Amino acid sequence: MPQTTVTKRVSDIMSTRLESIRTSESAKEAAKKMLDKNVSSLIVVDEDGQAIGIITERDIARGVCIHDVLSKEFKVRHLMTSPLSTIDPSLSAEMAANRMLQDKVRHLIVKEDDKTVGIVTATNFIDYLNEQLDPTNPGTRVLKTLKDEI
Repeated sequence: MPQTTVTKRVSDIMSTRLESIRTSESAKEAAKKMLDKNVSSLIVVDEDGQAIGIITERDIARGVCIHDVLSKEFKVRHLMTSPLSTIDPSLSAEMAANRMLQDKVRHLIVKEDDKTVGIVTATNFIDYLNEQLDPTNPGTRVLKTLKDEI
């Protein structure tokens, strides 16, 4: 009997744990917060708490090294990516993957109306793929190892 697969929505695979930072904080403070919270990105918010951008570990590494500045002197506003690539939580996980490829981003902000409700990253897709595979499939072990390395 053929297996039927259920199409997952963005809301099924997204992370709802979001960490934020203000534009006036330093790259050093952003990196420390990412380390402390065990996340690879922070949502950049304005004075009203509205999401206006994102800063990732990659942004910090590339920005600080390329500009050859002290991380405590380089501000988040200089490193963040804006505008955000966003998606609605009701859309399919496949649409989220396509949006990430189209926009060439590794983090996709999930917005419902004007409210930020989650984030989708490569790790979310690894978890999603892991659920689709039979536990005896060798690919399952590969995906678990890949997730541990991300």
